[in-house]
Amino acid sequence: MNEKAKGMNIIEKRPSIKKWPESERPRERILKQGAQALSDAELLAVLLRSGRLGEDAISLARRILSQF
Repeated sequence: MNEKAKGMNIIEKRPSIKKWPESERPRERILKQGAQALSDAELLAVLLRSGRLGEDAISLARRILSQF
């Protein structure tokens, strides 16, 4: 039985935020540019601190925001 048949969400594997350039990482941006420079999803990702297996914190934050 595949993942769709089990009713699971299929999440695209993305590189870890740690592998992103420093200028694009939310924690580094909030320190250098301030909270106003980040999107709602990026701010929530900073608070979440980490994502889940196969889902970085920003993707998780976007998913949470889309549901509320």
